Amino acid sequence: MSVHFNLRTGRPSDAEAAGMICYEAFKTISGQHNFPPDFPSSEAASGLLSSLLSRPDVYSVVAESEERIVGSNFLLEDAVIAGVGPITVALDVQNSTIGRCLMENVLDRARQKRFAGVRLVQAAYHSRSLSLYTKLGFDVREPLATMQGPPLRLIVPGYTVRSARDGDMDACNSLCQNIHGHDRGQELYHAIQEGTGIVVEYAGRITGYATLIGFFGHAVGENNEDLKALIGAADAFAGPGFLLPTRNGELFRWCLQHGLRVVQPMTLMSLGLYNQPSGAFLPSILF
Repeated sequence: MSVHFNLRTGRPSDAEAAGMICYEAFKTISGQHNFPPDFPSSEAASGLLSSLLSRPDVYSVVAESEERIVGSNFLLEDAVIAGVGPITVALDVQNSTIGRCLMENVLDRARQKRFAGVRLVQAAYHSRSLSLYTKLGFDVREPLATMQGPPLRLIVPGYTVRSARDGDMDACNSLCQNIHGHDRGQELYHAIQEGTGIVVEYAGRITGYATLIGFFGHAVGENNEDLKALIGAADAFAGPGFLLPTRNGELFRWCLQHGLRVVQPMTLMSLGLYNQPSGAFLPSILF
């Protein structure tokens, strides 16, 4: 399919149109594979994109054809690693070159800004996106499962979970640095300000933290007991659920044994710098 289009920087006023495309694109591909949609409504998708389009640490690009928006993509720029997404293209112009161009645009931006690496999470059943990202240089790093269910409301003996505070930043950033080779301090800072950040303490020191146990949050811990404590203390699993690396068989089994279920399979992919994590972790939908 040949479609004439141009790319431009996204604006807050694009949120409604781009959000509708985002909702319909994810709903359609997930429905084709009998999975639930990532967004419950077009309003929810537009709300997310409105937030992204207004953030100074997010680069946005939209595709226009015949004076209408036909796609969008985003690059989170608040760490040494940049995160891509969500990327979506209108249903009637998919399988053209729009998706590739939107990806190439944000990757050019990442190179210009000299990010050490770029990462994303894609739906494992979406073979077209998996193929495109691989062609563009991304490597598969972790198979993931989106986990959902009722809150566990359990305590892991010896581990204390509490709300994160500003004074926890250094310890949490050091922990993330030790596990991933880089910190995610800006995400943690925003989580503390929004009241979603939590830490787990063992033997009087911080051994893990989470910005949110949910789709848009990440977590790290020295070991699986830290993550069990964080998951066990969560009031809910925000959005479609939280992302769990399925190669972590012990934690995966523990979640299943406590009544959590797999919603959908996903894949963590990276381009550029990637350090094999040296501890337990949960990625966000970005990485």
